[in-house]
Amino acid sequence: MTLGSVGAPFGLIGHEDVLRDLRGFRGHAVLLVGPARVGKRLLARTWAAMLNCSGPDRSGLAAPCGVCPSCVAVLRETHPDLLEVEPKATTSTGKTARRRLIPVSVVTARRDDGREYERHVVEWLETSATHRRKVVVIDGAEFLGEESANALLKVVEEPPHRAVFVFLTEDAHAVLPTIASRAARMRVPPVSDALVRDVLQRLGETDADLLVFAAGRPGVIVERERARAALTDAREFVSALDTGMLSALEGAEALEKRFDPQWHPEALRFVLRDRGPDARSRADDALEAALAALERYVSPSLVFQVLALDLRAALRTS
Repeated sequence: MTLGSVGAPFGLIGHEDVLRDLRGFRGHAVLLVGPARVGKRLLARTWAAMLNCSGPDRSGLAAPCGVCPSCVAVLRETHPDLLEVEPKATTSTGKTARRRLIPVSVVTARRDDGREYERHVVEWLETSATHRRKVVVIDGAEFLGEESANALLKVVEEPPHRAVFVFLTEDAHAVLPTIASRAARMRVPPVSDALVRDVLQRLGETDADLLVFAAGRPGVIVERERARAALTDAREFVSALDTGMLSALEGAEALEKRFDPQWHPEALRFVLRDRGPDARSRADDALEAALAALERYVSPSLVFQVLALDLRAALRTS
């Protein structure tokens, strides 16, 4: 059984109330606020499908039909009227990006000197929709810098061809006012543990630890293998920290090779959740310092060695 069959047809788990609010929304820009992996992007896709669905009885549509040509295109991630933008995953040299940023070059072709992107938001919106309405999803609105936000400003204020913007963020306060003030805000809270547990059971799995880590965020179940891998790496690293200095440095080297800034920091905090409050606070400071150093492109090897030493001190290991 796939996750899509659990929340057929779009795999949406919970959040029926948010989808209902989106269904009645008549504006052109909305800001969905909620924790990472809570399901904001899936909600945005489902709403985009709903806006363009050509299935029967559209007047009373509670959810997209999932079978019309438009819905099928959304499910296949080939919809001509849906554009999703997120922070860059790689640098211009092909290396993994350590600093999350949505560059101005993806917003407008006029600033894409290196021709890195096939589609640019401003120019993409100049043509009318193939189906009914174009939808731009900005996943990580807090990573729009001033240049990017200013380049978007005009099309957000007056979207061509009745286009819709959906901004996704974990922290509404981190979104630039130029964007936040022009979008209606909707909260996307975690769903119940009971619902997540039911989904896992229907997938034929039971994992109490993963359920606690998910904390009501369906996206963790969607990417459960990545979550489990990150938790395993975090446990091995913390065990190495507790074993001794040499083991700690070896553990730091191993973590560096597999480190994913979207998963490992949270997994480390989860594994350390039972330590004392002072130790957790010092460990969190050490982790934040390491992430900041990686964003400044400090040598990763050095960063993880220092992290291991700082964490050992934070946890008062010897």
